[in-house]
Amino acid sequence: MKTVWKSLLASPAVFGAMLFVNSGAMGGETPATREITDPLVTESNTEDQKMSQVNSVSQLSDVKPTDWAFQALQSLVERYGCIAGYPNGTYRGNRAMTRYEFAAGLNACLDRVNELIATATTDLVTKEDLATLQRLREQFSAELATLRGRVDAVEVKAAELEANQFSTTTKLTGEVVAVVSDVLGGRRVNDEDIVEENTTLGARARVEFTTSFTGKDELFTRIQTNNIVSPNLFTPEGSLFFGETSEDASNDALIDALYYKFPLGEKTEVIVLANAGAADDITNTVNIFDGDGGSGALSSFGVRNPIYYHLDGAGLGINQEFGDKLSLSLGYLGTTANDPTSDNGLFNGPYGALAQLTFKPSDRFTIGFTYINSYNEELGTGSNRANPISFLGSQLVPPPSVTGEPGEVNVPFASNSYGIEASLGLSDKFVLGGWVGYTNARNLSTEGGLVDRGELDIWNWAVTLGFPDLGKKGNLAGIIFGMEPKVTSSSINEISRDRDTSYHIEAFYQYQVSDNISITPGVIWLTAPDHNNNNDDVVIGALRTTFSF
Repeated sequence: MKTVWKSLLASPAVFGAMLFVNSGAMGGETPATREITDPLVTESNTEDQKMSQVNSVSQLSDVKPTDWAFQALQSLVERYGCIAGYPNGTYRGNRAMTRYEFAAGLNACLDRVNELIATATTDLVTKEDLATLQRLREQFSAELATLRGRVDAVEVKAAELEANQFSTTTKLTGEVVAVVSDVLGGRRVNDEDIVEENTTLGARARVEFTTSFTGKDELFTRIQTNNIVSPNLFTPEGSLFFGETSEDASNDALIDALYYKFPLGEKTEVIVLANAGAADDITNTVNIFDGDGGSGALSSFGVRNPIYYHLDGAGLGINQEFGDKLSLSLGYLGTTANDPTSDNGLFNGPYGALAQLTFKPSDRFTIGFTYINSYNEELGTGSNRANPISFLGSQLVPPPSVTGEPGEVNVPFASNSYGIEASLGLSDKFVLGGWVGYTNARNLSTEGGLVDRGELDIWNWAVTLGFPDLGKKGNLAGIIFGMEPKVTSSSINEISRDRDTSYHIEAFYQYQVSDNISITPGVIWLTAPDHNNNNDDVVIGALRTTFSF
């Protein structure tokens, strides 16, 4: 730190300017007004601003032998070597300066004199020079003390940071999301009374360790606990992204995410996910509201195109850039990759495989073309029928051998999903976005003749309006209008199509209290939940407070 500061103090251009102003005042010359566009040339400036040390005063094109300060400059240049000029070879002796600048230049020449004395070149320093420097040093003792005090303070702070840093390779961050939520309207869905309608307070806490061994790679470890409960509406519609079911909500701390990301050449990046991998770890979901629950949209539907929820678990992702505007993402995640039992594991259990082409012709416009092939994975949003594995599993179907006695149906499904996602910044304060998703799901078993073979066509779409920095820098307001996944046609007799259409209307306002705290009130309105006009409209209110460090 001292070396850098001394380099700044030793700027010969600064010292030369100070000496001229001091002499100019005595000579009765009025200094020229300083232009704020004229930077001082120091040894710490960028390479193109540097000038070689001046060895002769004749190298300064605007200094003439007739100048009254010529001899003083000549002595400083040729005897002590503590003068340099501007990049164009000028000295600019008429430039105004401050007492602090003068003190900095004086300190530079004092250091040079000390250096000459230390190297036994005392013949270059006369008693008159020492006396002059001593007088100047005494006159500017307060300014010199201030400058040295600043350097000492910076060194102390740097030492304290080094002593108290968490790790030389790992950065520690954290986030706490506290949510107050309630069902504000709607009491009956699918002939069931909504009983989880009390006001609740829950929290999701995360501690994250980001480690880099080379400066280009990243080992990410996240420990999480989450007791936020998303209310049971008897339909997957309207689920909160950060919420869990009553059975899954817990205060236990677990490793939620673990992955290692590294470059493979200049344009290729590889990510290996060991646990809780998701689509946004592999590719761009093209939605400014995708804040992983801590920011942005409140609902699972509002965060990203539901087809992305077919990816979950452990696996591999690759991102290949083709220039600055086009990239290809490939990914494979297995939900039960660590389970060696039958119909599980990395390749025999539930999985999702993604391919996405993302085109970004400008900073304001991005569009993604997505394909996902999956086995035994569900959308997690939309109607019950749009999640056929859970839907059939919840049906009480009499087995043929025991007529009238109900049993659970477990039918495997394979699906192919296609999506288009887009985001267009019409201005710095207004972003128009949205997506459309289509899923074709077919059952791979009749479960002993209980279910007919067939397939489902499932559609979803959304239009989003984003208002960044609304009211204050860092704020974000959002409106989401769309249709959660709906079965538009079915050739499976046990799963009929959704006969009505429900709309998802969501609005939120994320207010940035400080760099580390944000408060987001929001509301979700579901018309005809579960795509059934016989159901009451449901309104969910939530107040999210996010603390980050």
